[in-house]
Amino acid sequence: MGEWGFLSSLLNKVQEHSTVVGKVWLSVLFVFRIMVLGAGAEKVWGDEQSKMVCNTKQPGCKNVCYDHAFPISHIRFWVLQIIFVSTPSLIYLGHVFHVLHKEKKLREYLETHPNEGNLKGPKYSDEKGKVQIKGDLLGNYMTSIFFRIVMEIGFIVGQYYLYGFIMDPQIVCSRAPCPFTVECFMSRPTEKSIFIIFMLVVSCVSVVLNVVEIFYLACSRSSRRRAKTVPTTAIAIHPRFTTDSMMKNEKLSRHDSSTA
Repeated sequence: MGEWGFLSSLLNKVQEHSTVVGKVWLSVLFVFRIMVLGAGAEKVWGDEQSKMVCNTKQPGCKNVCYDHAFPISHIRFWVLQIIFVSTPSLIYLGHVFHVLHKEKKLREYLETHPNEGNLKGPKYSDEKGKVQIKGDLLGNYMTSIFFRIVMEIGFIVGQYYLYGFIMDPQIVCSRAPCPFTVECFMSRPTEKSIFIIFMLVVSCVSVVLNVVEIFYLACSRSSRRRAKTVPTTAIAIHPRFTTDSMMKNEKLSRHDSSTA
């Protein structure tokens, strides 16, 4: 798990600037992918080629048969999947760091130049460094979610076309230098199939969480827009009631003066 330390630390920083659904997605990525991959899957697939048995002793035949069945091992495929899926979030994190740096400089400038009243204050962050996901940050965040969905679906489809979702215990191969059609047998195919299905389910859960987060951001944005339009409507209606009340008061005062 040591090789995942740097990526985990970066994703932990992404979690600080994500939505509630985004935090759940990152937890799924940490627990059900990185930890499971490092703790169990690597040991299960560590002997996939050395423990494969073929009904021939022709030198090189077992190697070409394994390469034919598995152009890339499942472990390396899942490692690439984690890296590619995490990349959009890391790009968003870079944008967040850039915004925080700019607004920190702006805040320091306003403190040293308090008479600069024409300058607007920081837009995305507060003094504690907490970021509000809006404007350009919201667009970048939505884009990162979209590319995460594309990556997840792409790797699911790629896994299906490369070697399916079930580990076949028997591999039939007739490539050179095999002298005839050779049958090879993988070790622990049922255990490996369980891990394959588990990682597939986690990928589908990741896609669902990303779709839910897009709807969550869209609903949050629409609710903020409605909250902003209510005061302006009230301001537009308010003068009419004020004018009517003033006219009524003026008529009453005239009536009282004429009576007197």
